[in-house]
Amino acid sequence: MQAVERRPSGRLRLRPLTLAVGALLLAATAAVALGPVSLPFSDVMRELLSRLPGISIESGLSEREAAILWELRVPRVALAGLVGALLSGAGAAYQGSFRNPLADPYLLGVAAGAGLGATLVISGGITNPAALTAAAFVGGVVAVVITYAAGRIGGGSSAVTLILAGVAVASFFTAVQTFVQQLSSDTVREVFSWILGRLTTVGWAEVWLVTPFAVVTAAVLLMHRRHLDVLAVGDAEASSL
Repeated sequence: MQAVERRPSGRLRLRPLTLAVGALLLAATAAVALGPVSLPFSDVMRELLSRLPGISIESGLSEREAAILWELRVPRVALAGLVGALLSGAGAAYQGSFRNPLADPYLLGVAAGAGLGATLVISGGITNPAALTAAAFVGGVVAVVITYAAGRIGGGSSAVTLILAGVAVASFFTAVQTFVQQLSSDTVREVFSWILGRLTTVGWAEVWLVTPFAVVTAAVLLMHRRHLDVLAVGDAEASSL
């Protein structure tokens, strides 16, 4: 008689999520409290709570300390959280679609396409953050479309074919990006600075710029969560479902 596999209960599944959220909040609070100008942890907590609706308490922070908290540290932590959420969501979607825990955004050429889009804009002398974000987004979408079209050539539709097409597209886009950088050598440093990313100079403008992408991405992933669950069981089983 075969043993029946027991699925974890809702309470057991909720426990790791609760611990992760608690650790995230603790790390975020520590990040806004610690720095070259150390802010008292208790005062930071009271200042954060004072911004909640219906709560009116004195934080004990001076005007200068409050400005450091809200104009420098909170935007950085908020943007880091949004970027982390986008990366983790993209990774989960890739890993669920390809049933491979090692899948990443480089798989279908998204990263290479986004890098090329940003490189073209920077080389053209455009430094507007909104234009850079839009160019990177368009470049990533174009790379995925080309990868999908190349993977469908000859009637192929397997994950292996798509991955091979993604590797080829990523290599091509990376080569073009390198060529553009050689033509505009004076912008190489700025391009690499954008690709590596930084949080030292961000403010609320960058937070509001990234927020719509995070909201739309979360909504799309939630709408297709059942499809990702079905894909995880295999191609044959997924087609029957």
